[in-house]
Amino acid sequence: MPVSVNFTHAVADRAAVEKAITVTAEPAVEVVGHWFSDTRLDFRPETYWAAGTRITLGLRLKDVEGADGVYGTQSKDVTFHIGREQISTVDLATRTMTVRRDGSTYATYPVTGGDADHTTWSGIMVISERFTETRMESSTVGLGDEYDIKDVPHAQRLTTSGTFIHGNYWAGSSVFGHTNASHGCIGLQDTKGANDSSVAGYAFYKSSMLGDVVVVKNSGEDTVDPSNGLNGWNLSWDQWRAGSALSR
Repeated sequence: MPVSVNFTHAVADRAAVEKAITVTAEPAVEVVGHWFSDTRLDFRPETYWAAGTRITLGLRLKDVEGADGVYGTQSKDVTFHIGREQISTVDLATRTMTVRRDGSTYATYPVTGGDADHTTWSGIMVISERFTETRMESSTVGLGDEYDIKDVPHAQRLTTSGTFIHGNYWAGSSVFGHTNASHGCIGLQDTKGANDSSVAGYAFYKSSMLGDVVVVKNSGEDTVDPSNGLNGWNLSWDQWRAGSALSR
């Protein structure tokens, strides 16, 4: 997943702030920043991080003037490691999801996607939050009072605007693999209570982690905006580099 830095104040001097932040990888790879707004700066390499990569985020923002009279306070390093590679491809023409781990097919699941009135975003998306169970309410995504489900199982966020890949216990089993019937999310067959290990929703959730890539194709919808979640992989390398405040 891209490394995303969010600021509590709008940054006017982007170059000064970007220069004070480093993201280094072992094994080494070029990492470049991209400003999505004056409060958000993401970093990524040209292609997905390799499995096992050690990443260090260096913040040297203390006393850096990001805007008139506004100075940074943090000076620290944060280190983490990339796990195994897992890329899941959802084909909404066939309503199947193929999960590949470290280059080999790991699992295939029947799914349902957005219906004709609520098509699912296409493109490359990254899992940014995970919930064993969560509440989903249509009013929070601009759909009035169409639904309010208090215990959606195995929900994993793909966009800030509300796209999830999640378990679904309220649709009949005949939906999965046959019909796109959701309000825009990707659904896998599941059971109420999120505790049945035999169903697809449970299995996929247990095999996933933050940062995993989910690619959606043939949805009938545009490519997701790269700033809608941690979805900067949808930009070409040239487009990504153009968003840096540092000359290269």
